[in-house]
Amino acid sequence: MSERVNVKKKQSTPVAGAKAEAALPALGPKGMLRWAWTQLTSMRTALFLLLLLAVAAVPGSLFPQRPANPANVTQYIKDHQDYGKLLDSLQLYDVYSSAWFSAIYLLLFISLIGCVVPRAIAHYKAMRSQPPRTPQRLSRLPEYGTLVVPADAGIPASDAINSAAGLLSKRGYRVEVRDADGALPSLGAERGFMKEVGNLVFHTSLIGVLVSVAAGGLFGYSGQRILVEGDTFVNTLVGYDQFNPGTNFQPSQLQPYSLQLDKFNITFDRESKGKFGQPIDFAATVTTKENPDAPAKQEILKVNDPVNLGGTSIYLTGNGYAPVVTIRDGNGNIAMQGPVVAKLQGDNYYSSVVIKVPDAKPDQLGFVGFFLPTAFVTDKNVSFSADPELFNPQLTLNSYYGDLGLNSGAPQNVFELDVRNLTPLNARNLAAGGITLAPGSTATLPDGKGTISFDGVKRYIGVDIHHNPGQVYALVFALLAVAGLILSLYVNRRRVWVRTGTAADGRTMVEYGLLARGEDHRLAGEAAALRELFATEWQLPADAAEEAASDSVDPGTTAGSQQTPSRTSDNVAGSVSTPAGPTGPEKDQ
Repeated sequence: MSERVNVKKKQSTPVAGAKAEAALPALGPKGMLRWAWTQLTSMRTALFLLLLLAVAAVPGSLFPQRPANPANVTQYIKDHQDYGKLLDSLQLYDVYSSAWFSAIYLLLFISLIGCVVPRAIAHYKAMRSQPPRTPQRLSRLPEYGTLVVPADAGIPASDAINSAAGLLSKRGYRVEVRDADGALPSLGAERGFMKEVGNLVFHTSLIGVLVSVAAGGLFGYSGQRILVEGDTFVNTLVGYDQFNPGTNFQPSQLQPYSLQLDKFNITFDRESKGKFGQPIDFAATVTTKENPDAPAKQEILKVNDPVNLGGTSIYLTGNGYAPVVTIRDGNGNIAMQGPVVAKLQGDNYYSSVVIKVPDAKPDQLGFVGFFLPTAFVTDKNVSFSADPELFNPQLTLNSYYGDLGLNSGAPQNVFELDVRNLTPLNARNLAAGGITLAPGSTATLPDGKGTISFDGVKRYIGVDIHHNPGQVYALVFALLAVAGLILSLYVNRRRVWVRTGTAADGRTMVEYGLLARGEDHRLAGEAAALRELFATEWQLPADAAEEAASDSVDPGTTAGSQQTPSRTSDNVAGSVSTPAGPTGPEKDQ
C-alpha cells in the first residue's frame, strides 16, 4: 500500500510525470561512434593512457626481454617451467613489441592528436576574433576600479578611452575600442594567448616524442662488440658479437666505418686506503675511419663520452684482460694462437678463462680456469689476485679433450665449457695436476695431446653501439614540451574592459574591470599596475587612491542626460578608487 502512495506522490507533479514517461532516443551506430571518439579524445583519457603506458612498461624491467638477450629468456623459461611458458604466451618477454603495449601506444597517439587538433583550431579562431563585448556592470568583475579626471584637465571621454587603449596595447593587450564617439565609449582588451599556445606546444611535443621513440624502435639498431688491443671493428653485420635490429631495419642502413683499438689505459687509485686499487679513470685510444677511403683519425673513447661515427654512438661499457696463448695439438701443429677474453668474476680483476680449440687433432681440446693479474697464494694453497695491475700475472687452467659439440650447430656461450662429454687431462685432483703458467712459459698436456704457451697479456674493452634516428628529435620535442609547460604555468589569460563617460560637472569618469581565464593570483597586481599607468597618463594625484571613494559610470548615462554617477566623491577631485565588487569571478560575456 505504501509503495502505491509513493508512486502517486511522484507522479503528482507534471514535471515528475513527464520525466517518468520520457524515453531517451537510441544513439545508433553513428551516435555510438561519436560518443566513443569524444571519450577517446578527452584530456582525461589521454592522461589515463599515459599512466597506463608507464604501468605497462613495468614488466619489461621485471622479466628478461628477448630482443636484448634471447639466451636469458630461454634460461628463464627452463628455470620456471611452471609459469615460464605462460608468461611467454602473454608476450611478457617481448613487452615493447607486444600487441597490448602497441595498442596502448597507438590509442595514446590517437587520443593526443584528437585532443590537440580541435583545440588548436579553436584557439586560432579565438586569436583572430575580437575581445568579448563590454559587460553591463563592470563592478561585478573580480578586480574593479574607478578614476575621476578633473574637468580642467581637458581630457574628454573619447580621448581618455583612446589613451587607455594605447597604454594597454603597449602592455601587450589586443585592444578593440567601441563607440569611440558616443556618450559612453568603451574598450575590450585581451592578452595571454601564449598560455594556450604553451598548452598546445606541450601536447604536440608529447606526440613528437611518441613519434620519435617509435621511429627509433622501427629504424634503429644496437649491438655489442669486444675489442682486444690491436683489433679492428668494421660496421657490418658479421662484425658484431651481438646485434639487435629494429622492426624495419635494413642492412643498407649500416655505414661502412671502422674502429681500431690502439691502446687501453686504466688509472687505479693508489692513495685512498678505503678504495685502494679501485679504477678511477678509463681511456681507450682508437683510430677511426668514416669509410674505407676516408683518412684515419685518432680519438679518445671514455666512459660517458662516446665516439660518434656513421650516425651511431659508440659507448665504452666494459674492460678486462685477454691472455695471449699458443696451443699446439697432438700433431705439433698450431691449432690456436691469439688473445683469449677473460671474463671478470671478482675483485682486483679476478677473471675466468674458457678456451675452445675445435681445430686440434686428433682430439678437440678445451681449457677452463682463471686469470690473476697479481697472483698470490695463501698458506692453504688458494690463489687470489692481490692487485688489478699486471705485477705478477698468472694463468691457471684445467684441460679436457673430446667432442666440444660445436659441429652440431647448437649455439654455445663462449664463456662456458660443457665438460659432461669431455675427458679431463689436467686438474688439481688428477695425477697430472693443474696447469699454472706465467708469461713466457709453456705446459705440455698429458698423453701427447699437445702444448699450451702463455705468451703475454693484452687489454680489451666492451663497446655498445647504438643507432637511434629519433634520438635527436625526441630531445628537441622534450625541450619544447618543457618550454610549453613553462608558458602554460607562468602566462595568464586576462581580459580588461574600460568604460568612460562625462559627468554633469564636466569631469571624465573612468571605470575598469579585469577578469582572468582560470586561476590568476597576480590579477590584483595587474589591476594595481593599470591604475598606476592610468593615473600617470592623466596626471592624477598618486595619493588619491587612499582618500577617494569609488566613482562609477552609469551604463544608462547618455550625452544628453548628463546624469550624476551613482557613486561620487565630490570632496576629492582627480581621485583614484580602490577595487570594489565581489571577489568571485563571473562568466565571460
